[in-house]
Amino acid sequence: MAIENTVIKERLAALRAKMAENGIDYYMMPTSDFHNSEYSADFFKVREYFCGFDGSNGTLVVSADHAGMWTDGRYFIQAENQMKGTSVELFKMGNPGVPTIEEYLSQNMKEGQVLGFDGRVVSTSIGEKLEKKLSEKKVSLKIDKDLAQEVWTDRPALPCHDMYVLSDELCGRSFAQKLADVREKMKKAGVSSHLLSKLDDIMWLTNLRGNDVECNPVALSYAYITLERFVLFVQPDEVTEEVKAYCDRVGIELKDYAEVMSFVSEAAFDGNILYDKRNTNFLTYKTLSKKAEDAGVSLKNEKDPTELMKAVKNETELKNIREVYLRDSAALTEFIYWVKKNVGKIEMTEYSAAMKLDSMRAQLPGFIELSFPTISAYNANAAMAHYEATKDNCAEVKAQGMLLVDSGGTYMGGTTDVTRTIVVGEISDEIKKHYTATVAGMLQMADALFLEGCTGRNLDVYARRPLWDIGIDYNHGTGHGIGYMLNVHEGPHSLRWRYVEGASEAVLEPGMIVSDEPGVYIEGSHGIRIENIVEVVKRSENEYGKFYGFDHLTYAPIDLEAIDTRYMKPEHVELLNKYHKAVYEKVSPYIKDEEIKNWLKEATRAI
Repeated sequence: MAIENTVIKERLAALRAKMAENGIDYYMMPTSDFHNSEYSADFFKVREYFCGFDGSNGTLVVSADHAGMWTDGRYFIQAENQMKGTSVELFKMGNPGVPTIEEYLSQNMKEGQVLGFDGRVVSTSIGEKLEKKLSEKKVSLKIDKDLAQEVWTDRPALPCHDMYVLSDELCGRSFAQKLADVREKMKKAGVSSHLLSKLDDIMWLTNLRGNDVECNPVALSYAYITLERFVLFVQPDEVTEEVKAYCDRVGIELKDYAEVMSFVSEAAFDGNILYDKRNTNFLTYKTLSKKAEDAGVSLKNEKDPTELMKAVKNETELKNIREVYLRDSAALTEFIYWVKKNVGKIEMTEYSAAMKLDSMRAQLPGFIELSFPTISAYNANAAMAHYEATKDNCAEVKAQGMLLVDSGGTYMGGTTDVTRTIVVGEISDEIKKHYTATVAGMLQMADALFLEGCTGRNLDVYARRPLWDIGIDYNHGTGHGIGYMLNVHEGPHSLRWRYVEGASEAVLEPGMIVSDEPGVYIEGSHGIRIENIVEVVKRSENEYGKFYGFDHLTYAPIDLEAIDTRYMKPEHVELLNKYHKAVYEKVSPYIKDEEIKNWLKEATRAI
């Protein structure tokens, strides 16, 4: 007999009563916060509350007599298990015959019905798509109702933590200098005001930081910028005495985060308004649109001017980042030594190995937090790109095969990200072949020489070529930008090969930093990824233009036990030896233990 999940059924019944009260026929709940952050705090886990599924991606749609939950292939089994007995139907995204949410709503909603959702957690692109698709049926949208607030009685509070100020010395440029640049861009764009919704851009611009999103040192905020005013909307409880004094000194007007929509509705706009559709939620967009229409001005959708400014690090940021990466690389080196020395001798799991590395990082000077939850994946688990070991669900690491560890930290002075795949026992010839090709790809990319004007799409093949040569590929981009004491994933630049119609690309410029992370993922067998972070630098200039290249920021040994030179070109061997020589020279001064230093000498020997 099927078990009934009465808790979820009662919650859905209460939600349906509120829908009827508010004249809403279908109600949609995605996985997002108000700023589309990478990680959503407990306050935003509305979809999970109403269906039981707690994966990181899913959207729940509820009507009077049906509930459906859409998720991707990573979560089909988990969602099926967690939603047993709830009466919620699983829609397996991407599978043949499975309608998209827009198609489902279009097929099932009757003419004149109402679709409701909290417009603050839905992106403008999704909101517009739904609006367009459902307009044929004269369906109206009600986007200002967070019905969960009325049903979820013990809902966790909105994340709210003390903000803090970074010194101008640490940031390299003051808020006033950055703001002057933004205003220049606004003038060029022909706008007199700009609503900035992207959290890491706001933090970078103001030289403030917070702790409201897991692993992202940001505060929930909006910034309203004119040619004369700068208004920052934050939760009043986050404003410390230090932050208040700083804002008073530099001319930042503080207002309550909860009042941003009413402020925009009432503000007097005497010129065009700039916003970035990619980073603006649907309710904010609709509020701005109405305001622009009422004021007889244009709403201009352009990239946040802060995005590129933030991506091109200044000399102070670069100097600090280089130093932070050396300390971080030394900690990772000591961790690799620890794994190799202890595997098979002590009880080691994927989870305990991750905890060990996390604790080593936490002891480094200026450590703030992890830059993302550490990925520690043994053997076949490493073939799953989104694998996450937990205390209760992790594999034992035995003296056989390999352990992949992808990790990073945020420190006073920089944010790090690095992956190493560590040999812990016997591996096959096939694995050595795959490992060697991955290393060759990483080193070849880092050694690339390219002309000014190139984007990541011009370069991605450098990393893939050694893998393509053996008929293998990896199903993710090769590189992403990284923030300065900010988010570990940062645009606008990236390294990826696929052409996508209309997708935005950013030219690589000196001062940008980017990950270089090719891999091999063989389902049921093994996963390999080798990731270094590199800095874009100027190499030379002649009659053909400016030539750029990359300098390594990461200096941690690559496992020679998995290298088979039969699968390497002579230039790849040369690059590996050159890199390893630099690893020993740069990292050994940070390692105090002579035994580890001696091991590192051997681990970075020329081959």
